[in-house]
Amino acid sequence: MEEFTIRLADVVIGVRCQFEKNRAFFRDYLAQGEPSFTVCPTQDDLDAIRHQFEKERLQNSEPLLDYPAAYLENNALHALIAERIAHCGALLMHGSAIVVDGEAYLFTARSGTGKSTHTRLWREKFGDRAYMLNDDKPMLRADGGKVTIYGTPWDGKHHLSRNTSAPLKALVQLERGKENKIEPLSPMQMLPALMTAAYRSADRETAECILALESAILQNVSLYRLACNMDPDAADVAYRGMNPGKE
Repeated sequence: MEEFTIRLADVVIGVRCQFEKNRAFFRDYLAQGEPSFTVCPTQDDLDAIRHQFEKERLQNSEPLLDYPAAYLENNALHALIAERIAHCGALLMHGSAIVVDGEAYLFTARSGTGKSTHTRLWREKFGDRAYMLNDDKPMLRADGGKVTIYGTPWDGKHHLSRNTSAPLKALVQLERGKENKIEPLSPMQMLPALMTAAYRSADRETAECILALESAILQNVSLYRLACNMDPDAADVAYRGMNPGKE
């Protein structure tokens, strides 16, 4: 049994797991301190993850796979942490987060829309002014009228992330378009996209925590819809639309 402590979104978490591979997965987030909670996946948790994956593949008419136990355990840890950390004021999101000049921009969209491609355009445009905070599943906290976004070890197939945080300037709903165009959204207009991107829980109490976090995020960051064609000009249009007068 592997036992260790990590810090995610300023929350100290105890972890107990079977595979050293999963301890190594969290190596950049190892920490000291008294855990706010501890997660320890059971066989039932692994079976639930396997069943979820099998259901999704059947729905997509894809062949079933034989998932390694360590992989199932990693996904179970992901789900258990996302569930418990919501009660500590942190929300796991699906999106691509980039930091430019110390401020973060979070792009959400359906898988395959081009979030990673778009943030690559930002890195090409801004060079050393920019870095990827997380390319798949960052965490957000809302406190005192501001929202902070954090890196996590779940960082996508390109493994682009940093164990750091930044103030979140804008949340952007990304979609494909023939022309590059950005427009502001109201909280109600952004709510469906945010709820789709955020971790969802079947537990009523946890779901209420998540809804409160989503409401705070919507009230305290700028919200946009970006239609883009993935040409290099898309980064210019997006940045100028959210930062009038800046280059």
